[in-house]
Amino acid sequence: MPTNTLLMIQPATFGYNEQTATNNFYQNAPTDLSSEAIQEKSLTEFNGLVALLRSKGVNVIVIPDTETPETPDAIFPNNWISFHESGSVALYPMFAPNRRAERREDILVLLEEKGFIIEDVMDYSSAEEEEIFLEGTGSMVLDRLNQKAYLALSPRSDEELFIEFCEDFEYTPIIFNAYQTVNNQRERIYHTNVMMSIADEYALICLDAIDDKKEKKILVEQLREDEKEIIVITEAQVQHFAGNALQVKGLGQNYLVMSTQAYQSLTQEQIEKIERYNPIIHSDLSTIEYYGGGSARCMLAEIYLEMV
Repeated sequence: MPTNTLLMIQPATFGYNEQTATNNFYQNAPTDLSSEAIQEKSLTEFNGLVALLRSKGVNVIVIPDTETPETPDAIFPNNWISFHESGSVALYPMFAPNRRAERREDILVLLEEKGFIIEDVMDYSSAEEEEIFLEGTGSMVLDRLNQKAYLALSPRSDEELFIEFCEDFEYTPIIFNAYQTVNNQRERIYHTNVMMSIADEYALICLDAIDDKKEKKILVEQLREDEKEIIVITEAQVQHFAGNALQVKGLGQNYLVMSTQAYQSLTQEQIEKIERYNPIIHSDLSTIEYYGGGSARCMLAEIYLEMV
């Protein structure tokens, strides 16, 4: 059940964030580029993705980030906000203190001015005071069609708060553990949407990230129960952000959005499987991926609200 309307935040101070690098192993500290050059390159990549989406008939609402306070990860709004068909908006508790300033009430006001109907706001952000985090549709992968929510446990993805969200929004919770190999150690994957993406009739998922056989079996059964074709991606492809994709509704058809790096990591067989359902569109996000540790899906906050 993809949406045609996306919220994207145009970066003002994008860059490497030391506060998130503690458990996001996809980030890289700058060595040769200045912060100004990194911001400039990220803006070019951001604008390229916006143009690509709009060329396919996707309604993209772009809101510029503010220069102060400095929010290097504001380009990834799906972590702090989600929008739902019920008219509810959810706000989430963020692991990094400097990401908490990304939550902006003025964005909700702007959306209402554009005609979107917000019935209520479910604000979970006070959980930060207890060091409890749930970073939106980064932590959770939502199957809105079947009202199921998938969560890989991590320092940023709390089990109890996730269950509370599922009760509030009437989702069935599916909880598991997902890992990646870092320096020969198995480390938790910080966000579920790095290793899986759920579309209307298929799912991309890295089954090798799930070490527990029972958990893997349950996950596969849940996807098959909903008649989704499971397209398996490898740990190496996860490193190239192949799991960080999102199905969106364009003009007359759906598309799967990902980065060019992610697309180039796919095999021809995987591409053919995906394109039996919808075309893949991709854009160069290499600067954003390298320094920010996030990719296309992280940049897209889906809007399901009705309009006046």
